[in-house]
Amino acid sequence: QVQLVESGGGLAQAGGSLRLSCRVSGFTYDHYAIAWWRQAPGKEREGVSYINNRDARAYYEDSAKGRFTISRDSSTNTVYLQMNSLKPDDTAVYYCAGGVSTTNTHYYSLDDWWDHWGQGTQVTVSS
Repeated sequence: QVQLVESGGGLAQAGGSLRLSCRVSGFTYDHYAIAWWRQAPGKEREGVSYINNRDARAYYEDSAKGRFTISRDSSTNTVYLQMNSLKPDDTAVYYCAGGVSTTNTHYYSLDDWWDHWGQGTQVTVSS
């Protein structure tokens, strides 16, 4: 079955950087996409960034544009989220999610689009 294992969370100061990793396994087809989502205390889960496995095309929500970069390493089946210029508002549990890729990328912003979820990794940004 599909497994998504996150790592790389931790504590950072405002303005600092962290890189999250998501090790992907178990997909039986290559037309899938991987997403990063996050959930802050007391808030709804929100999408951050998405990447298609086939063409590595990346998409970002407004909160991530200009600060975060999503990428993939096909040799290790790992998806990364490089987070720079971190803010205290970035504090959340970050989840890796997997699902079918689509050209209608607005679906990526819907959490029920994603069939598979990792266990999450905590990111805390201090001011």
